[in-house]
Amino acid sequence: MKTEIAVIGGSGIVSIFNEREKIDMHTPYGSPSDSISIGEISGVEIAFLQRHGKGHKIPPHKVNYRANIYALHEIGVEKIISVSAVGSLQEKIKPGDLAVVSQFIDFTKTRSYTFYDGPKVVHISMADPFSEDINDILYKNALRLKYQIHKGITYICIEGPRFSTRAESRMFRNFADVIGMTLVPEINLAREMGMCYSTIATITDYDVWAEKPVTSEEVIRVMAENEFKVKELLKVSMKEIESVNSDKCKKELEEAGL
Repeated sequence: MKTEIAVIGGSGIVSIFNEREKIDMHTPYGSPSDSISIGEISGVEIAFLQRHGKGHKIPPHKVNYRANIYALHEIGVEKIISVSAVGSLQEKIKPGDLAVVSQFIDFTKTRSYTFYDGPKVVHISMADPFSEDINDILYKNALRLKYQIHKGITYICIEGPRFSTRAESRMFRNFADVIGMTLVPEINLAREMGMCYSTIATITDYDVWAEKPVTSEEVIRVMAENEFKVKELLKVSMKEIESVNSDKCKKELEEAGL
């Protein structure tokens, strides 16, 4: 069996996902966050993995990212679309907007970042870590759906599970556009496997730099709206994503001698 596309995200994707089977896997790094579901979106076969496990029980700093990526690679995945809820660090990026990410800054501290812990030492180029081909498809189709979407976005990934202090948030906004807790090391590991990787970032609120308090009801409402947008965007984009040539995503492996 070979499934070339995976979506990593929350349980909300399930409603557009025609599941055919579930696969329970064990890897040299332990078990993935959940069973891998195999099915289709818009007639395209995909694998779906809940990053935080069933019932959202795994906090971001405890996700077994190595097991998740290794397991997806084992079933033939070459392209990953990650769905990630984030806070905004810029006034123009509003709650309810979407973004495709082009760069990241890593501010995590305690995670397992690589498959190459020795004795083999490998250095993978991460100058341009995201698939611009997939990003372009998502951006174009979001505009067609008349969604507010931003491109050329930098994501700063923090350790969590706590949120930033006001001082941290003010510092981060000098260098990044959105802030979240799950991108790293998921993208690092995917790139070490030669996978194309793209993130749909869904903006839930402004980070604390803005001093704009929000209620839990507001966040829940915005998340529900974003979930609907992501599902529609995936449905109209999946056939084009299937046609993306994943060979160019492996070039960093060749440069690293793999």
